[in-house]
Amino acid sequence: MSKCISVNAGSSSIKFKLFEMPEEKVICSGLVEKIGHEDAHFRIAFNEEKKDTYCPILDHTYGVELILDAFKKYGIIENFSDIEAVGHRVVQGGKYFSKSAYFDAYAEEKIAELIPLDPLHAPAHLMGFHAFKKSLPDAVTIAVFDTAFHQTMEEEDYLFPIPYEWTEKYACRRYGAHGTSHQYLSIEGKKYLGEGENRIITCHLGSGASISAIKDGKCVATSMGLTPLGGVMMGTRTGDMDPSVFDYLCTCTGLSHEEIYDAFNKKSGFLGVSGVSNDTRDVEEAANNGNQRAITAIKLWARRIADYIGSYYVRLGGCDLIIFSAGVGENSGPFRRAVLKDIEEALNLSIDYELNEKIRGEDVLISKPDSHVKVAIIPTDEELMIARDTYKALLGEL
Repeated sequence: MSKCISVNAGSSSIKFKLFEMPEEKVICSGLVEKIGHEDAHFRIAFNEEKKDTYCPILDHTYGVELILDAFKKYGIIENFSDIEAVGHRVVQGGKYFSKSAYFDAYAEEKIAELIPLDPLHAPAHLMGFHAFKKSLPDAVTIAVFDTAFHQTMEEEDYLFPIPYEWTEKYACRRYGAHGTSHQYLSIEGKKYLGEGENRIITCHLGSGASISAIKDGKCVATSMGLTPLGGVMMGTRTGDMDPSVFDYLCTCTGLSHEEIYDAFNKKSGFLGVSGVSNDTRDVEEAANNGNQRAITAIKLWARRIADYIGSYYVRLGGCDLIIFSAGVGENSGPFRRAVLKDIEEALNLSIDYELNEKIRGEDVLISKPDSHVKVAIIPTDEELMIARDTYKALLGEL
């Protein structure tokens, strides 16, 4: 048995989950948030207990020390050396990584090189890597890339119709994101299908959202583009739209391109359309109270997702299974229903809507036996996928 930790370091947070491998047993999990602030928060959950600490956490290094000290304090480990391997989630692997890789000097160099493609996450991933390396210098360490699963796309699926020299010189193309989640869902989804070929559309619907078309375990298309701004409408992101909107709004508002781009990332989506919130729970409540902009926001979100599902149905030559997952996809019956109502006639679906309304965070088939395409809700587990690759690395099998 080996202890492996899955880490997701953000600009002001560290999420973690400690596993006993290969049993895939979760020993503990937790979160450090508001790093850099005096009122930072550290939560750890283990043995059906939760412990919360509020204190100044000025950098990632201290955050990691707090996590590891808690492991010893609560008897989760005896020594830091008990943790044999660390797997770090890295959002952007560019064209360089088609699978998880050892977090060595080469990986660090390439992640730093890709900062312009992911200025929000990449520096935080590197901070998280160095913080854990300082405390666990002997642990095997790997990077698990969100983009890696999508590297099986064909040129016509990932190229943008721009001057080709820009594609070559600047590596400007579709990379996608949430690949670790989409891969996990495609693996888990097979239990609802028979042997042989399978065509799956996975819908990772959270504050950030993406759709993928997967054939026989390989991604053939995905909605997010060069960055996580592309694809479907999200909590605060626009998703795809006419590129001329950018230039037009710069002209109309007098704002700089940096300010408009920031608004597309942080002030659009549900927040921008509804004027209520980026949180779908708040938008749903407002819609139920008759707020017309909230109602429109939900319809717009559902229509964009339906459009992608329809195009991926064509791209795959049909579909055997549609999967809903992540925060909204796993937990919101009304938002799933909004999407399903838009596609059920075209795809000849038969859905148990009564069951759909009841489900929150459960793994279940919500389509009826006579449905042309099966529809399931499957809670995603990116941390487990990271742990699996981390354990492989520990065995030298990566």
